[in-house]
Amino acid sequence: MDPTALLPALLMGVVEGLTEFLPISSTGHLILLGELIGFQGPPGKAFEISIQLGAILAVVLIYWRKLLALAGGMWRPGLERYYVINLVLAFVPAMVIGLLFHRQITELLFSPWVVCLALIIGGIAIILIERARPDPSIHSVPEIGPLAALLVGFGQALAMIPGTSRSGATIITALLLGVDRRTAAEFSFMLAIPTMLAATAYSLWKARDGLEAEGLGQIGVGFATAFIVAFFTVRWVLAVIGRIGFTPFGWYRIALGSVMLAFLVLR
Repeated sequence: MDPTALLPALLMGVVEGLTEFLPISSTGHLILLGELIGFQGPPGKAFEISIQLGAILAVVLIYWRKLLALAGGMWRPGLERYYVINLVLAFVPAMVIGLLFHRQITELLFSPWVVCLALIIGGIAIILIERARPDPSIHSVPEIGPLAALLVGFGQALAMIPGTSRSGATIITALLLGVDRRTAAEFSFMLAIPTMLAATAYSLWKARDGLEAEGLGQIGVGFATAFIVAFFTVRWVLAVIGRIGFTPFGWYRIALGSVMLAFLVLR
């Protein structure tokens, strides 16, 4: 294949790795970058979903000990079981809504205009919620509880609107429910594992007939790049988020959405 076709895939992988676990919308950034550089990847959103899988595997690597503990402890009463129950409850809304409305969401909402508006609205929401959120009363994932976990799941379902941000929606919902920042980030990252694995399997199956050797090369480059970049991004977020909060990301969203909206209007 033409090596020059791999450079856009590399750029998309870098952006995915940087943005998947920050509350700034990886899908929104990928749509906007693709629009700017004229990227044409494999059909059926297979490329975007596959590089998201690379980012998710970075989380698996970071949390592998916790994942093994959950797998071994979920079968008996204890904190591990509560942890897994919360993950399952938070996963269900996105799974059901995604299965029912995936095609409509993809056809109607995946546009730069929707992304820009969602970035701006979401940025305003993050800033307001950071200022008005209750004092944290939940300091571990097992403490979140079934009802709160389900509400976080509906927040994740809202993030099917491109530009909203899956991590942003889940984290901000958790903050509103009294979860501390680091626990909210951990729950969001762990919830991404089943959510994005399911989305990857579904999208690749839908696009299976259109995949070609050239497309697989782009997927491979984007996948590896997203994995490496996401690994260091997640470690950074976990280290600093308790100190810096999410307000800077809100301002970033507003600035990016406004600039891109002006670009779309004036071009």
